[in-house]
Amino acid sequence: MTWRSGVILEPGDSWAGAHEWWVDVEGTRRRGLAYTEIVGDLAIGDRVLLNSTAADRGLGTGGYLYIIAPLDRIPEEGSGPGHIVKARYMPQQTMVLAVDEQDSPHHPILRDAEGIDSMPVVVADLHSALPAVVAVARHHSPELSIAYIHTDTAALPIAFSRTAALLRERGDITTITSGQSFGGDVEAVNLHTALLAARHVIGADMAVVVQGPGNVGTGTRWGFSGTAVGEAINAINLLGGTAIATLRVSQADHRPRHRGISHHSLTAYTRVALTPALVPVTSEGIEADALAAIEADYPALLSTGRLTLVDVDGIRDALHQSPVPLRTMGRGLTDDYAAFAFAGAGGVLAAQRTASTR
Repeated sequence: MTWRSGVILEPGDSWAGAHEWWVDVEGTRRRGLAYTEIVGDLAIGDRVLLNSTAADRGLGTGGYLYIIAPLDRIPEEGSGPGHIVKARYMPQQTMVLAVDEQDSPHHPILRDAEGIDSMPVVVADLHSALPAVVAVARHHSPELSIAYIHTDTAALPIAFSRTAALLRERGDITTITSGQSFGGDVEAVNLHTALLAARHVIGADMAVVVQGPGNVGTGTRWGFSGTAVGEAINAINLLGGTAIATLRVSQADHRPRHRGISHHSLTAYTRVALTPALVPVTSEGIEADALAAIEADYPALLSTGRLTLVDVDGIRDALHQSPVPLRTMGRGLTDDYAAFAFAGAGGVLAAQRTASTR
């Protein structure tokens, strides 16, 4: 790990649970990020301890140095109910009131809950799929109650996601942080209780299960954080939900393994997922060459007999009206339309399926 000390120069942007600060680090102006729940309040002139490990190596963390703590004072002690520790055994572990623990007022509901009543649940590999799913679902059914389940295979603090913060602020989603992730409207010990809470505590019509920003990949068949979408499908089916598996596709990624249908989706849905799912697909607005590459992978996708393709449309206008910017791997909607269209297809299908679960 690489540690730095610095002095707060001025504030930057802030959103729910997070605050940017410009910091003087060894005579260089750097951008730091503080999670307010952990670090507390900071001020201009404060000396701070920073972790610069990822930024120094040019990894995809938004270019941030992470502010660990002020150096000249102890942050105010937080207090509140709950005894579930998240980011366990890390120096900045935090304690929350989980919806399923004994001290929660919702414990009796989750103690007795057995299923989620066929609730549609959209799963996606990349965090950038979240606004596309939500925008399209709300376009088709504006009154939908949508729960976003932030899993723990990428960024643990949901506060890192400006996308989730803005969607929540608009009232488009209610957030649930599951497993080791933290900071949602509702905290859950694992994905199963997060799904149960989405249905029986929040009263959601549909849920979206996506990891936070910070997808990890190694260029190998099994070594990527998105394998969790296959495990999510198994959990959804175990609880009697309707699993909707969105495809990670691209018409612009420079890496061959992610052109057409990404090998991430093929591995997760045909090898990790052991139970059925609906796979929404579309041809709306997609260039012929890109569509041909995607469709060429359909036989591999269908090889297990567990996946069912469902053709949908009504996506393009909704994507262009998204209330938050659509970006994936540095590309916008016009750069890689197919990526967002196939994510948005999950929103269409979920909206269509909600009528039977209300």
